[in-house]
Amino acid sequence: QVQLVESGGGLVQAGGSLRLSCAASGRTFNNYAMGWFRQAPGKEREFVASISWSTISTYYADSVKGRFTISRDNAKNTVYLQMNSLKPEDTAVYYCGAAEGYTIAVRNRISYWGQGTQVSVSS
Repeated sequence: QVQLVESGGGLVQAGGSLRLSCAASGRTFNNYAMGWFRQAPGKEREFVASISWSTISTYYADSVKGRFTISRDNAKNTVYLQMNSLKPEDTAVYYCGAAEGYTIAVRNRISYWGQGTQVSVSS
């Protein structure tokens, strides 16, 4: 019913920037919190950032506060993650997910996942 497609990943040197996009299609949705998550090899998928479609409230993991910014464009059904001052430990596959009926997107609330986009940060 809802498809999510991430884009914008790539290879970047430490200190550089990337902007990830997550485009939603298949149905209109405005009752979804949207979240960004990441997963490195051998590790669990971890929370990065969340944004509500009904409010401007945003939440970030401590590890990315001050460096990453989550935003949205409701007309385009797209969520973004601006990543600045990237570090090698940010290297992971980044996923977006939709949590229907919630204002905060955490992993066990996600109804739809994208397939992920690779972010690699070299030192």
